[in-house]
Amino acid sequence: MSIFSIGQSGLNAAQAALSTTSNNLSNVNTEGYNRQLPILGESYSNGSTGTGVSVDEVQRQFNSYVTEQYNDANSQTSALESYQSQVSQIDNLLADSEAGLAPLMQDFFSSLDDLSGAASDPAAREGVLGSASSMAAQFRSFDSYLGDMRSSLNGQLEGAVTDINNTATQIASLNDQITQARAKSGEEPNTLLDKRDKLVSDLNELVGADLNVQDGDTYNINLENGQPLVSGTKSHDLEAVSSSEDPSRTVIGYRDAGGNVNQIDESAFENGELGGLLSFRSETLDSVQNQLGRMTAVLGSEFNAIHENGKDLNGDDGEAFFNIGSPRVMSNSENDGNGEVTAEYSDVSELTSSDYRITATEDDGVYEAERLSDGKTTTLPDPDTGEMTVDGVSLTFSGDVQEGDSFMLQPTRTASQDFEVAISEGSEIAAASSEGGSGNNENALSLLDLQSEKIVGGTSSVSDAYASLVNDVGNTTNITQVNLDAQSGLTEQLREYQQSESGVNLDEEYANLVRYQQYYQANARVIDVGSSVLDSVLQLR
Repeated sequence: MSIFSIGQSGLNAAQAALSTTSNNLSNVNTEGYNRQLPILGESYSNGSTGTGVSVDEVQRQFNSYVTEQYNDANSQTSALESYQSQVSQIDNLLADSEAGLAPLMQDFFSSLDDLSGAASDPAAREGVLGSASSMAAQFRSFDSYLGDMRSSLNGQLEGAVTDINNTATQIASLNDQITQARAKSGEEPNTLLDKRDKLVSDLNELVGADLNVQDGDTYNINLENGQPLVSGTKSHDLEAVSSSEDPSRTVIGYRDAGGNVNQIDESAFENGELGGLLSFRSETLDSVQNQLGRMTAVLGSEFNAIHENGKDLNGDDGEAFFNIGSPRVMSNSENDGNGEVTAEYSDVSELTSSDYRITATEDDGVYEAERLSDGKTTTLPDPDTGEMTVDGVSLTFSGDVQEGDSFMLQPTRTASQDFEVAISEGSEIAAASSEGGSGNNENALSLLDLQSEKIVGGTSSVSDAYASLVNDVGNTTNITQVNLDAQSGLTEQLREYQQSESGVNLDEEYANLVRYQQYYQANARVIDVGSSVLDSVLQLR
């Protein structure tokens, strides 16, 4: 090997090193880029004399273990961010000292206090109607706001599923491109590898995913429950569909080989944006809307019961003061039978803020009620031998119910939707007791006493129940924020650790640029010396 060939190999190596360094510098701000390093090796002839240098590979500085830890942490951070952004909206809604329910409920009972002091005063009666209407309107407004959040959340779930499917499709495509590139050139397709790893990171922000590397080459990705998202060059789409139990509720499913969509249990999604949204809905949104509905049903029913025992200013028996919603029951769309269930309140003091799943354990006769908040199950009596009630709700079955058919009971979810004052004239307020004259205040005092009576579950007044709800949501918001801050700190630490290995360091690359420039100049000098030696030899002739 001549000195020219050796020098030329050095020039080629220096050019490759300079190109790699230049590429690093150019991509210093490219998200997902991993720093590259030229790996040089000595060339040998058949003998022991070196024949120069070769560029064995351009190595990507990538630590799969650190990256996996970072992706997991980032997935948890994304879930907490999604949860926090949602729950903070409810916290702001409930805790508003001016627009919240607390001052309106206080105004309502204050107007009843005024009425008890002047039962025949038209102004006092109009004051009760006005404050009652304002309070009822706020209950409806809160319920509407929560309903809008539910609809918006459904849209966010659909968007997240679309993004997950697109990302999984791209990863599967890159699996194929990387395999072909390696087979064709025998070299590592670093750009494609960076793109694939960036997509895996993006996928973890959307949903918790487990990565398995097959044969050190192909990425296979599963959901946390084992459901595959990417299998080699094939991706498996998720679908955002309406729940078979509650058509207003968007759930996540996948289509099996037979073309059927199977719903995935929400517990399978713990991390990522998708997990955060689903956790918020099941842990906070459902509970808050149910608790507001429970307060509405209890306050409206108990107030009506007392009001109907009194006499109005015209001497007539009192009528229902409030209109309230009814329990909602929905048949599972996958039921085999055509049975239906209707429900009404039987004892509002026994109401909880939970939903229930009613399942037929035998054809037409035996039913089991599962309280979804704690999983407690109760066997209901045969409808021919006893009243079928579940925590203050009376059930009536009709039609043909087959074994395995199920029904979703939501006792209080929609109670606030139709909450409004049922009477229109102040004279219709039954402030008097049925035994006294139409102008006495005994029934007004009984209505006023509801302010402090423990009518919600036998443990709290309506005002106390609302204060407890505000406190619970506030605590959840604060705890979520604390967890988010801690998780974000951990994620940032892992990010910095990852970047220390894989990220581009400008100072280091500047130094390499100078070093490889000098390396190039030195090898050019070798060729120059070789040329001088050759000229000297030729001059000897």
